[in-house]
Amino acid sequence: MTQQSVVAQQEWSGREELAEAMIPLIGRLYRKNNVVTSVYGRKLINQSAIDIIKAHRVVRRIDGEELDLNDTKAILDAIETLNVGSVAVDLGRVNKKFKESGSADLNAFLTEELGEKVGQAGATDAEPQDVVLYGFGRIGRLLARILVERGGYGLRLRAIVVRKGSDDDIVKRASLLRRDSVHGRFEGSITVDEENSTILANGTLIKVIYSNDPTTVDYTAHGIDNAIVVDNTGRWRDEAGLSQHLQAKGVSRVLLTAPGKGDLKNIVHGINDSWITADDKIVTAASCTTNAITPVLKALNDKFGVIHGHVETVHSFTNDQNLIDNFHKGERRGRSAALNMVITETGAAKAVAKALPEFEGKLTGNAIRVPTPDVSMAILNLNLENETTKEELNAYLRETSLTSSLHKQIDYIDSPEVVSTDFVGSRRAGIVDGLATIVTGKNAVVYVWYDNEFGYSCQVVRVIESMAGTHPAAVPALKAEAVTV
Repeated sequence: MTQQSVVAQQEWSGREELAEAMIPLIGRLYRKNNVVTSVYGRKLINQSAIDIIKAHRVVRRIDGEELDLNDTKAILDAIETLNVGSVAVDLGRVNKKFKESGSADLNAFLTEELGEKVGQAGATDAEPQDVVLYGFGRIGRLLARILVERGGYGLRLRAIVVRKGSDDDIVKRASLLRRDSVHGRFEGSITVDEENSTILANGTLIKVIYSNDPTTVDYTAHGIDNAIVVDNTGRWRDEAGLSQHLQAKGVSRVLLTAPGKGDLKNIVHGINDSWITADDKIVTAASCTTNAITPVLKALNDKFGVIHGHVETVHSFTNDQNLIDNFHKGERRGRSAALNMVITETGAAKAVAKALPEFEGKLTGNAIRVPTPDVSMAILNLNLENETTKEELNAYLRETSLTSSLHKQIDYIDSPEVVSTDFVGSRRAGIVDGLATIVTGKNAVVYVWYDNEFGYSCQVVRVIESMAGTHPAAVPALKAEAVTV
């Protein structure tokens, strides 16, 4: 082995050791203090040493150099010493702000930055909110994974409600939660108690309730009260249908994981979640495509102005389609999803205006269902008010994904080798593919990848947090206005 190889191995081992030392510290801060840590939006909770190192390496594409694990370890140590409570801390952004401040006293800097959170270890801004999943399909199971991952902090998954399909129904439900052909194995352990009809997932006890009628469920009989019911069945889309949940004992509010009909508020988190009021008993989380494109459209409209545009969605097939040709009440959807590209309509373009009224009448849209199980792409063909270039537009969207209040919704990538499977498990609503961008004067074509299952589910959980008021304050705070480059 050459001297260079020895040095490289020693350097890597040192970084692994540092990352391994950070894992229990990150865990203690989360479980004891409710401090959520991340690096430029990439969460560090329940991550391996390699994942932590990778999160630090990504920063070189942001700040021009890799984030030093020694720096973040020092910040974590200081946060623990200061007994900080209930806050979401982005270590990458905090470290950058500290370096730019010129201060030599990290504790003093953090004391000022964290303000009233110092000395509040164990305190929370709101009581944990009971959550019930009505339906346990693709989105329901992913919501369960995300909620279980959070360990009951802020949001507590208490029950799922399904129609009984067989004598061993609960075993099959647990198996589908444990193994997923697209998203892989569940991270942790799952235990089934058939006698008591419960699933224990990483310490979260989930009651499985069987019912065909939402009005007849008595949640209080299971110790559940003031719950938010997340209806992911798609069976009811209007206020009349969804109001049935409010007739059940123990339910206070309802969230639909689909576009709502009538006057229901369609919420895209990061865009119009501030519209949610305590009086809103029923809200909807719009669609996966609406969530993917609305943040990007807002950013582009803020900077360049959008006169009109067309959205073409290349969307993975869904359970609504047939695997092989058979009768279907919808047009074309009866043809085999696994063998065909299927043109179908999408309401996503019109739905954008429900979250961004300034887009009323500005967008048209269509969709092509393709033979992939997950991850879709939206192609935004836009006529802008102001001329720009590919370089300027991409630089703006990249900066927006990093430093604006939309950083949880928009990601940016410019790799020449990425394909759809690379975005399975993305927690962002949409990922701009910078190399695919086309700009000619006032015309721009922007390609946005999105995990139409997991990325959307993350957006749904953010809406639940907004309804419950349980999301911890972010440090450092990010600007909501359009960024400048």
